[in-house]
Amino acid sequence: MELTAPPRRRTGIRDADGMAVAAFVLGLLGLLVLNIILGPIAIGLALLALRRGTARRGRALLGLGLGIADLVVLAVLASADGTLSWSFG
Repeated sequence: MELTAPPRRRTGIRDADGMAVAAFVLGLLGLLVLNIILGPIAIGLALLALRRGTARRGRALLGLGLGIADLVVLAVLASADGTLSWSFG
């Protein structure tokens, strides 16, 4: 009797889908807090998900756009008042 492992499923697409969702969530969260960290991570994850052929292409593109928006918000904040954070008041 020979024991064989079950056939391996392709997890690359599922991983890419997870990266697309993570890019979207991190990009959205980055608009509120830690945009200097979360923006580049969102961009990187979105590009990696798109490169791996995610089925959630729209979500990856939204994550890419939100990651870029994070960096734009950071640049506007830095040029407006010379800080890298939100200030109320």
